[in-house]
Amino acid sequence: MIRFENVTHSYPRGAGVENVNLKISPGEFSFLIGPTGSGKTTLMKLVYCELFPDSGIVMVNGIKTSKMKKRHIPKFRRDIGYIFQNYYLMPDRNLYQNIALALHILGTDKDGVEDRVMGALEEVGLAEKELHFPHELSGGERQRACIARALVKDPDILLADEPTGNLDPVTSFELLTLLETINEEGTTVLMASHNYSLIKGRGHRIYEIQKGHLQV
Repeated sequence: MIRFENVTHSYPRGAGVENVNLKISPGEFSFLIGPTGSGKTTLMKLVYCELFPDSGIVMVNGIKTSKMKKRHIPKFRRDIGYIFQNYYLMPDRNLYQNIALALHILGTDKDGVEDRVMGALEEVGLAEKELHFPHELSGGERQRACIARALVKDPDILLADEPTGNLDPVTSFELLTLLETINEEGTTVLMASHNYSLIKGRGHRIYEIQKGHLQV
């Protein structure tokens, strides 16, 4: 599903990741733990083809990303949902419109859009707030909206980059439980976090990254 072989990616001003080896199987729930700036987001972006390795191999769903042509990236991303820490919801569109945008881009027919958007909102507990705008939602609700936006494509892989970073402990726990439910339905989940106390003891694989190096 996701495999890194001796992957290095560096930025002009330093940092990045170095010589990373990683394997995540289909249906697995894995945590990527490490402090801010340790390389967690870089790894996520390498999976999502927002970045490409300087050296080594990144394989996602059997595809070697470094061999992919730019025009094929949108199709590749159809099978990957991405949850951002900072939401990136469009303030001038209501919740339904925010979630539906991904399907409009994919060319989904109107009836299909409505069914899938409402299904995604139902799954994250926001079905009654479809006409609310982002500023009318709590932080936890906005993050659930981001999960719905990622789920509406019915992805094989869900990447969650510090999804609880701006949330209180109770809301963080509820959000993590929701991600576990999604995983139980068959979606592979990779979640980045710096909050070890939130994720410890949950029975999932934990990968630790420090200064760009994955600890083994």
